[in-house]
Amino acid sequence: MARMRSAKQALEKSLQDPGWREQLPAIAAGGVSHVGPLFSFLLKEPLLMYRAAVALGQTVALLAQSQPEAGRNVVRRFMWHMNEESGNIGWGIPEAFGETLAASPLLAREFHRVLISYIIDLGRDDNFCDHAPLRRSCFWAIGRLLQARPDLGEAARRWLRQGLEDEDILCRGMAAWALGQLPQDFMDAPALRRLAEAGHEECCLLFDGDAIVEKSVSLLAQEALRSATA
Repeated sequence: MARMRSAKQALEKSLQDPGWREQLPAIAAGGVSHVGPLFSFLLKEPLLMYRAAVALGQTVALLAQSQPEAGRNVVRRFMWHMNEESGNIGWGIPEAFGETLAASPLLAREFHRVLISYIIDLGRDDNFCDHAPLRRSCFWAIGRLLQARPDLGEAARRWLRQGLEDEDILCRGMAAWALGQLPQDFMDAPALRRLAEAGHEECCLLFDGDAIVEKSVSLLAQEALRSATA
C-alpha cells in the first residue's frame, strides 16, 4: 500500500513539473497500472486535471496498440462515468475521453460518435448531457478530438452549430471554439456572427495544451468566424 501511494505521488509530481510533457512517454508506458491514479487526478484542480487527461489519453492510446480490448474497456469506463445511472457527475471525464480519441486512431474511429452524442439534444431517447457545467467540457472534448482528427468532424458540425444557441452561455463559447477546429464552412458564419456580436464577456476556461487560458464567449466566436470565412 505504501509503495502504491508513493508511486501515485511520483506520478502526480511528474504532471505538476514544468517539463511534464517530456515525461508522458514514461507515464504511458506504465499502462494499466497508471490508469487508476490518472483517473483520480481528474478530480483535482483544473490544470492538473487537464494534464492528467492528456496523460490518460496517451496511456490508453498506447495500451490500445497492443491490447485493443483493454483500451476499449477504459473508454467504456468513461462512458459509464458519463451515465446518470453510475451516480457520478463525470468531472474530467469528457476531457480524458477527448484526449484519448485524439491520441488513438482505433478508439477515435470506434467511439467518436459516442463523444459527440453528449451534445445531441433530441428531446428524448438521447445521450445528451443535461448538466451545463459538464456539457461545457463535452464541447471542449469534441473540439480537442477535431484538432487531431478533423476528418471525423462532419458528424459533429450540425450539433456544434446548434450549440451556439445553447441555453448556457459558456456552452455557446465552447461550441464556437470547437467549431473553429473544423475546416471552414460558410454555413457556420451566420450563427457565429450573431454570437460574436452579442457582446458576451463571460469567460470560458480553455486548455491550450500546456496551460489554462481565459477567453470571452464573443471573442471565441470572433476567432471561429475568422476561421470559417478565411
